[in-house]
Amino acid sequence: MNIATALKLFRDYQRSNLKPNTAISYRYLLDNFEELLGERNPTFTRSEEIFQFLDLLTENNCRSTKRHRYSQLKAFFNFIVMNYEPDLSNPLDSPLMRKTYRLPKPKQREIIAKGLIDEVIFNSKNLRDRLLLELQSRCGARIGEVINIRVKDIDDRKITVHNPKSGKEAGVIFMSEQAANRLNTYIQEEALREENRVFNLCYSTARTMINKLGKKVGIRLNPRDLRRQSATFASRNGVPLEIISKVLLRHQNLKTTQMYLGKVSDSEAIRWMDILHGK
Repeated sequence: MNIATALKLFRDYQRSNLKPNTAISYRYLLDNFEELLGERNPTFTRSEEIFQFLDLLTENNCRSTKRHRYSQLKAFFNFIVMNYEPDLSNPLDSPLMRKTYRLPKPKQREIIAKGLIDEVIFNSKNLRDRLLLELQSRCGARIGEVINIRVKDIDDRKITVHNPKSGKEAGVIFMSEQAANRLNTYIQEEALREENRVFNLCYSTARTMINKLGKKVGIRLNPRDLRRQSATFASRNGVPLEIISKVLLRHQNLKTTQMYLGKVSDSEAIRWMDILHGK
């Protein structure tokens, strides 16, 4: 079996098991790899030539893109090992490759205080803007999920999310009673029908709006800051990490959730010791 044949099998696997956009993201890498080494037997593919291939392919890319391409090609060879060549040593698992394309240490982002987020919400001029902010900062929704909500997706205090980022068929955003009531009021005021999108704006417009509202209170604010603040506020108020991960943020694993949470200050640590054990 040569690499071209293995790539065909890998693409067939992707079409059956992965989301379409994920398979599409592999296309550029795999097409170029097939053009260069399609006739080669995977067993005789050396780490050095794959390193040269990746180096040329990602020459003008940022570090994260280089790492992404490396991970994609490594996944392809892992597919070969797992299904067809169990004795094959993955050529991308060499010390040089691991060192060159290792993940950078995650940087802990600064969490914006809840008081400032509340000020942004209260200063928003219309109900639409307030709802966009609340669904993110208090319900943990992604901005892409919010702008794609249709009226028919809303059921009392639940919003169904279709094709969520987690890869599941559907997810659910849970709302507070106040947020649900405001959302219902907005739908009635706008006379929206079942098939209508609740918020008729694109991602860039929503992001710009959030950024401008943040500037009014003197902070740099983007959609992810709102979602991260919702997780941190829940964590600081004793909500179990599993609930934050599975219900509020809807992550696939707890490690991703932990990266969202802000650092614990000394005063916060002392406050929790007092709560747990008394003064």
